[in-house]
Amino acid sequence: QVQLVESGGGLVQPGGSLRLSCAANRSISSSSAMTWYRQVPGKQRELVVAHFTVAGITHYEDSVKGRFTISINNAKNTVFLQMNSLKPEDTAVYYCRADFNGRGYWGQGTQVSVSS
Repeated sequence: QVQLVESGGGLVQPGGSLRLSCAANRSISSSSAMTWYRQVPGKQRELVVAHFTVAGITHYEDSVKGRFTISINNAKNTVFLQMNSLKPEDTAVYYCRADFNGRGYWGQGTQVSVSS
């Protein structure tokens, strides 16, 4: 069973930064994709950034391009999401997802709130 544990969420002012972490109990290098999603109450979960491990391709949702960056520490089986220039509309619960052998696994989510 793959387990993902997210951390790093919190309250930040507009223009501020946060770095989210997602620690896996399995080698990330053997995944097919590592992704970050976010969800606000009453809306569908939306993709923020997807990194396709084998292909080495990363896709960012348009609204976060140039502000968010995904990175991976394979030695620590941890994925990071660096979020800069945060806006109130970035407020959401952020979820990490890992895909192994055609199956997706989710973390528990971490709340990010951007407000003055």
